[in-house]
Amino acid sequence: MLKSYALTDIGRRRQVNQDHIYASESPVGNLPNLFIVADGMGGHKAGDYASDLAVEIVVGEVEASLERNAVKILNHAITRANGALRERARKNFSLNGMGTTLVAATCIGGFLEVANVGDSRLYVIGEEAVQITEDHSLVEEMVRMGGLGREEARNHPDKNIITRALGARDEVEADFFNLPLQTGDMVLLCSDGLTNMVDDETICRILKNGRSLKDRVEELVETANQNGGRDNISVIVIEPLADEDAYVGCETLRDEVEHD
Repeated sequence: MLKSYALTDIGRRRQVNQDHIYASESPVGNLPNLFIVADGMGGHKAGDYASDLAVEIVVGEVEASLERNAVKILNHAITRANGALRERARKNFSLNGMGTTLVAATCIGGFLEVANVGDSRLYVIGEEAVQITEDHSLVEEMVRMGGLGREEARNHPDKNIITRALGARDEVEADFFNLPLQTGDMVLLCSDGLTNMVDDETICRILKNGRSLKDRVEELVETANQNGGRDNISVIVIEPLADEDAYVGCETLRDEVEHD
């Protein structure tokens, strides 16, 4: 059956951990499982507050939703979380300017449903590490427009300027992805505290080294810290159902979630 391990670490340079993670292998509302990484931003402790509140609202809305469509469930929850952040910031000056990224995923049968706002990422690890989400960042837009190469982007001084976040505007637009999973695939959700410190090839090598899931996640965090640990580091690794027969048994649930 599905297995996961989640870990967040303050890193070596920050005074506060503004990341927040959530991992449930059990059903959350009408979703069979739920995994979230949020990376907060804002002065004082506003970023910490933003990521914590966003995850709390998203989980609560998913639990309460009567919807059966995964995209609708997640989109509604993200919209409500964005509204809550905007409202709290209006009422409390010290929270002005707060915001957070958010990447969420649920495994339904042999498929993965993903929602993303900001530059926290989701990868599928098979033969190689494949980034599924697209960063909502200034540098990524420059790459997409052809004005900047991928290697230049990795160390660009404006890399952390993001163009979408929960709490940044009254309206928020999340990206959604649906993709099939192959037997043996792993799913990685992470904040940029990992990907700014550890390249994709090293991430893939560590995750495919055959040790326990806990050991591999801890090695990712340790490697990010050894490479500088300039930011908070959050990692969730999921090993979806490895038994192909088990996928078949979940197809009906996936159809209900998508089409009802």
